[in-house]
Amino acid sequence: MKQTQQCSSCGSTRRRVLGVLVAALVAAAGVMLAGEPAQAQQQGKLKVGLMLPYTGTYAALGTSITNAFKLAIDEKGGKVGGRDVEYFTVDDESDPAKAPENANKLIKRDQVDVLVGSVHSGVALAMAKAARDNNTLLIIPNAGADDITGPLCAANIFRTSFSNSQLGIAMGKVMAEQKKKTAVTLTWDYAAGKESTGGFKEAFEQGGGKVVKELFLPFPQVEFQSYLTEMAALKPDVVYVFFAGGGAVKFVKDYAGAGLNKTIPLVGPGFLTDGTLEAQGESAQGLLTTLHYGDGLNNPKNNAFRAAYMKAYKSEPDVYAVGGYDAAQLLIVGMNAVKGDASKRAELVKAMEAAKLDSPRGPMALTKSHNPIHDIYLRKVEGKENKVVGVAVKNLTDPPRGCKL
Repeated sequence: MKQTQQCSSCGSTRRRVLGVLVAALVAAAGVMLAGEPAQAQQQGKLKVGLMLPYTGTYAALGTSITNAFKLAIDEKGGKVGGRDVEYFTVDDESDPAKAPENANKLIKRDQVDVLVGSVHSGVALAMAKAARDNNTLLIIPNAGADDITGPLCAANIFRTSFSNSQLGIAMGKVMAEQKKKTAVTLTWDYAAGKESTGGFKEAFEQGGGKVVKELFLPFPQVEFQSYLTEMAALKPDVVYVFFAGGGAVKFVKDYAGAGLNKTIPLVGPGFLTDGTLEAQGESAQGLLTTLHYGDGLNNPKNNAFRAAYMKAYKSEPDVYAVGGYDAAQLLIVGMNAVKGDASKRAELVKAMEAAKLDSPRGPMALTKSHNPIHDIYLRKVEGKENKVVGVAVKNLTDPPRGCKL
């Protein structure tokens, strides 16, 4: 039988090779540690769940929010608090009935660290409940339901857009300052419209005016003739309405068609004329609206944001993109404060609460209930532009609405 030949130097050779490998691994680890926090490496990627509309009426809005959120992360090298980001997406279809199941897919199945959404207030209310029940961090980039930062507020829920009543409050103040004495309001009979017109009434009457009639029609009805006839008979100093999309297009055209635009000023929140001007045409000219953003808003952050968004996505950003961008900015503030360790929830929340964002809309902070404090702009339709003509309310803060934090 042939004997195996022994190698007297093999052991030392193996030891040298292992020594070189260990040294290389230690050096590589040192480079990684120098580049990002140890906590970030240990926890792996930060899981972000995007629950937004990607089909249907609001699909474009969901896409704008998603694009801008990712843009803000990309501007920081694709990392948040030193951690790479992994995205999980669910199409919420703007359907409140499906919202609990969709939210739980992201929270329980995908185990996301933060939930982002949505556009539809009914969906967002369901998301807020799921976030509270599971203690999941939720950032709302658009939906304006007042209750989310009112009686349903929670330490783990933040909003970077607006509350429905805010924009109405701003216009109510403007109309009172313009010495309008009487007003009529009209909206679809649903929460967002009631909160918007309610905010207008609150501020207008505090300023000395009187809402003589509050009109509602079923959602999504767009037969306005009987309401226009009633407005003409009441002859108020101003009409405030809350409509968006196709409803906004038809109402503005019908209002002008009835000749009321020549005798009674029509005003509303920015959604009355955002994304609708081309279809509204001449009927919209001269309309005043209030919003936390406007076409041609000239500040360094907005100019840089618009250029970066256009470069990345080959399209102009809108107010929905601003909400998505600031949702990411707020998350970055919180995660940087805890060096990527999302388990340090109290410290993360404290940092987000104290955040002072350099937003495309201008400076933005948060109320104790986690709703934006920001300038609301007065805009006037000129051609195909919602031109900013002034600040309706500086640093508008929501009145207390039952939040107990």
